[in-house]
Amino acid sequence: MSEEYVLQLQHIRKEYPGVVALKDVTLELKKGEILALIGENGAGKSTLIKCCSGAVIPTSGKIIVNGKEFTSMTPQLAAENGIAIIYQEFNNVKELSAAENLFLGRPIRKGIVVDKAAMEKEAAKAFDRLHIKINPKTLMKDLTVGYQQMVEIAKAIQQNANVLIMDEPSAPLTSAEVESMFEVVEQLRSEGVSIIYISHRLDEIYRLSDRIVVIRDGEYVKTLITKNSHVQELIQLMVGRELTQTYPPRGDCINKNEVFLELQNVTGNGDKNINLKVHKGEILGLGGLVGAGRTELAEMIFGAARKESGKIIFKGKEINPKSPREAIDLGVALVPEDRKRHGAMLGISIKNNINMPIYERNSKFSVIDSKKEWEIAEKYEKNMAIKTPSLNQLVKNLSGGNQQKVILGRWLAADSELIIFDEPTRGIDVGAKYEIYKLMNDLVEKEGKAILMISSEMEELMGMSDRIVVLAEGNQTGELAKDEFSQERIMAFASAAKAQEGE
Repeated sequence: MSEEYVLQLQHIRKEYPGVVALKDVTLELKKGEILALIGENGAGKSTLIKCCSGAVIPTSGKIIVNGKEFTSMTPQLAAENGIAIIYQEFNNVKELSAAENLFLGRPIRKGIVVDKAAMEKEAAKAFDRLHIKINPKTLMKDLTVGYQQMVEIAKAIQQNANVLIMDEPSAPLTSAEVESMFEVVEQLRSEGVSIIYISHRLDEIYRLSDRIVVIRDGEYVKTLITKNSHVQELIQLMVGRELTQTYPPRGDCINKNEVFLELQNVTGNGDKNINLKVHKGEILGLGGLVGAGRTELAEMIFGAARKESGKIIFKGKEINPKSPREAIDLGVALVPEDRKRHGAMLGISIKNNINMPIYERNSKFSVIDSKKEWEIAEKYEKNMAIKTPSLNQLVKNLSGGNQQKVILGRWLAADSELIIFDEPTRGIDVGAKYEIYKLMNDLVEKEGKAILMISSEMEELMGMSDRIVVLAEGNQTGELAKDEFSQERIMAFASAAKAQEGE
């Protein structure tokens, strides 16, 4: 092995029953570099990093760490050899303090008693090293998501990790928290820590990484030097085709004479006096900063939270859904921001997920019509282009983009007419994003649905919306027609400032 590499994965292959997740993947990580690992959802990135941590045992191949060769890892071996992984779902205990989480599973003891004071002292040193201001005594549940992530990074470094693998670290963070994380990551690189950085956000890849490894469909594609590459090249390598447009074209399909949803002075769940309309065939964008009240508004429309006053009018009739079940029966659907927690039922099959809202409709005397169930699942698997070896596949084994398609297939099977998308492409790669956008276009253009889309991505908001309504701290601060869209105007409304030009 060359002395410059601290970690090498050579010809890694991983087979599951009916699926080859990784086929002959090789990558090499140098001391003190940030190596970006990119690929579409389902490309095999998560499986590959789990081979490094011992969570997955490769079918074949070698893992070489600082010159030592292994055919497989265990979590203990990985830790002993300085490999730490920060997953998208944090491995912390919310009811314990930051210091206790830092020493989770390996507390400092004085005799047989856990020495809290010593742990707090060491935690303070770890946080100081990373220039992050966290009181070691603060409970994890009282920290922001950004600070919770900093505790995870501090934990890895405190355990003397010299290889840090970060899986979509920016996904749950605000823009300010992302900046703080970048500073910590760049500091660690300067101290000689080697980092594998996984992200769908290509701007981050260019900001942080030295080299980029691209994998597609479980196979190694290419390694590039970041400063010598360009975005279009990366996208083409990731998806195996050139995406000439980020946002697929959509014809003029809005029926301004048919209002699907109207809110009249709706107040509740933290929002105040919201007034908006969504027409048949329209995608209405809902913009605003974190905490603006967008998700809270969606919850009221979907019956997951109660309004205090005002009217919700759906297809000409006032509605007051007291539960999501009532909203679903009326024809309203919500594709939530957190697919794993509130969207797809991960532990059951694609077939069951798609049929979930209509089992009652397709049952007689509580007996499910299994033929119909299968036909419906097959129809939406095909229409949604869900990549899966079988409709009996558990949804948790699908990529993020395919999980999103399953949720969408479920609401189409339920014949929903208004679909609320809360962050429709969060955590989804470029190629899958394009497919989701195309599906959204088809819903309004070909099927005459209406969409209310919440998005924190400015480009997505402007690229997909026909109109944009902006909220700030629960208040409606502005509305823009397509020809009025600009980042500056949206941000002025989002920060509750008055836009220029006479607004």
